Amino acid sequence: MGKTADLTAVQKAIIDTLKQEGKTQKEISERIGCSQSAVSRHLSGKSVGRKKCGRKCCTTRRGDRTLRKIVEKDRFQTLGDLRKQWTESGVETSRATVYRHVQEMGYRCRIPQVKPLLNQKQRQKRLTRATEKQHWTVAQWSKVLFSDESKFCMSFGNQGARVWRKTGEREMPKCLKSSVKYPQSVMVWGAMSAAGVGPLCFIKGRVNAASYQEILEHFMLPSAEKLYGDEDLIFQHDLAPAHSAKTTGKWFTDHGITVLNWPANSPDLNPIENLWDIVKRKLRDARPNTLDELKAAIEASWASITPQQCHRLIASMPRRIEAVISAKGFLTKY
Repeated sequence: MGKTADLTAVQKAIIDTLKQEGKTQKEISERIGCSQSAVSRHLSGKSVGRKKCGRKCCTTRRGDRTLRKIVEKDRFQTLGDLRKQWTESGVETSRATVYRHVQEMGYRCRIPQVKPLLNQKQRQKRLTRATEKQHWTVAQWSKVLFSDESKFCMSFGNQGARVWRKTGEREMPKCLKSSVKYPQSVMVWGAMSAAGVGPLCFIKGRVNAASYQEILEHFMLPSAEKLYGDEDLIFQHDLAPAHSAKTTGKWFTDHGITVLNWPANSPDLNPIENLWDIVKRKLRDARPNTLDELKAAIEASWASITPQQCHRLIASMPRRIEAVISAKGFLTKY
């Protein structure tokens, strides 16, 4: 017969107490629900140093190190891929064993975060721009009017609400989540500074240089007037074709507005991205059903953003710059 489970610390303490009270080993075993021989081994000290019960581990430390290297080589491998490569290295195990060992190493299967792909040239430009702004103070960043466009859809991907259901209820109407092939959506332009946010612009159709200059005329200038008054400002936008067009550059020159030299694919450096995330999280609770309700919910969420929130985001700019420098131009968490 194999070894039985060891006594727990509580059981051992009860045995010692009952023994001091003069109880017999039979009475103690009946009291705590174990065998009399287990009580005897504990009192005689023979249970100390016993081998652990259970099946012997089928892998070694060397095999575990090999598995860790396999996982680190490609984080997107399936459990079957990991098992196949581990078996080829000389460790024959089941899928359950592979999964358990990977879990014990601290790895968890999660949906990967999606970020723009950066090439070497883009990383170098990001690093150069970050180095140039490395010593900018929060006061200097407060002079920047950040802008961006964002798309809002009626459905918000697969990370919405979960459903409680029983076996066989998968196709029940009350357990289904409705989806459409081409969900209704709106494109929104907005701007923010350390003083707060400007008015939103709902964009119709594709944005070209001419339509973008209309946005600047009717929404960027009012934002600048609201947030800066007569003070000088620096305008930030990304390198979208409509933004970098020659006619757009001439528009800024004619209006005497300085444009910040901005690296491509740098959402981690733009604090307005955090405001879009705040608005989208609030929309999950609002759950708009029509396009008009969606627009109204976006405007309400945007209007609820406080100057204090904006100031905290602007105050994070020095840390963002340092993070990009430390990452040698790669994208960072924002």
